[in-house]
Amino acid sequence: MGAVAAIAGIWVLAMAGHWYFASLTMTADKIRAYVDSVDFGHLTGDARARALKELEDKLNALSYDERQKLRMQHLVDGWFNEMTEDEKAQFVEATLPSNITQMINAFQQLPEDKRRRLIDNTMRNLQDGGGPANGRRRMWGTNAPPNGTNAPSGGTNAPPISPELEAKIRSVGLKTFYSQSSAETKAELAPVLEELQHQMESGRIILRQQPQ
Repeated sequence: MGAVAAIAGIWVLAMAGHWYFASLTMTADKIRAYVDSVDFGHLTGDARARALKELEDKLNALSYDERQKLRMQHLVDGWFNEMTEDEKAQFVEATLPSNITQMINAFQQLPEDKRRRLIDNTMRNLQDGGGPANGRRRMWGTNAPPNGTNAPSGGTNAPPISPELEAKIRSVGLKTFYSQSSAETKAELAPVLEELQHQMESGRIILRQQPQ
């Protein structure tokens, strides 16, 4: 009986540890619950700033896959559309990966043909996983379906970003275009940047700090 009780006790402790650490893991569903619980549009002053900072922290705690899930469900679009221009700029900068500048610098130093292939692969991967028509994989913003709902099923996959935006990335160059873009444009560009970073890391391209 003593051995059985000891094994049962170990199992209970293991399950308690699993549940505890699972509760610490940030998910898109937890962000949905937080966003739904706060009337961001009616907040002002310090309360508004604290709510925005908490959302940024939660987004930054997501895994890559959960960030993609969040985008496809358009969970943050309502808040983004309520933000001032300054808040949008702060929010986009705060929620992009911390080493995104290093990635862009490393990308720009690659040979032109490799940059082109990486952009091609990035666009293809986003479009293949981008959901049905009208479900553009925007980071957040005004192109989402109403009320934060998912895009309707059926149809063909939409481009991950607008053709005009893709053309500018290819013609102007990613680093220059990013540095000159508005918060709204960076919001649309964010999925491309993250997928490009994912591709480069998967391809074992080392993202070393480069001169600005």
